[in-house]
Amino acid sequence: MMDQDNALVTAIAQAQYIPQQSDPENKRYVFSYTISIRNDSPKPCQLLSRHWVIQDANHKVEEVYGEGVIGDQPIIKSGETYTYTSGAILETEIGTMEGRYFMVRTLKTDDQKPRVEEFEIAVPKFLLCIPRTLH
Repeated sequence: MMDQDNALVTAIAQAQYIPQQSDPENKRYVFSYTISIRNDSPKPCQLLSRHWVIQDANHKVEEVYGEGVIGDQPIIKSGETYTYTSGAILETEIGTMEGRYFMVRTLKTDDQKPRVEEFEIAVPKFLLCIPRTLH
């Protein structure tokens, strides 16, 4: 069951093409992406792991699972935003990414014993695209 506080933890993404690291002749297109995770719930939460689905224009799909992000499992306090930048490499000049983060928060029960609540937040699909590819 989804706690209404979980809907108050959100993620947004921004992507950018990195021409200096790309090699179009060899079908190598490098993108950076910056993710901002905002915790507007009243309780702190922690990002434990992630799942990404990356698809290029040839419909090649890569799924990535891993602990944390960029070597970190950040605790995001109420009212705070955690931002990080990472990268993806495609064989085409356009593609998409979407995913989810697996999160936890500690709650107090009526008998004051801590209880861990697990939840997920979605990262909506975003575009990886070299400039001037789409009109």
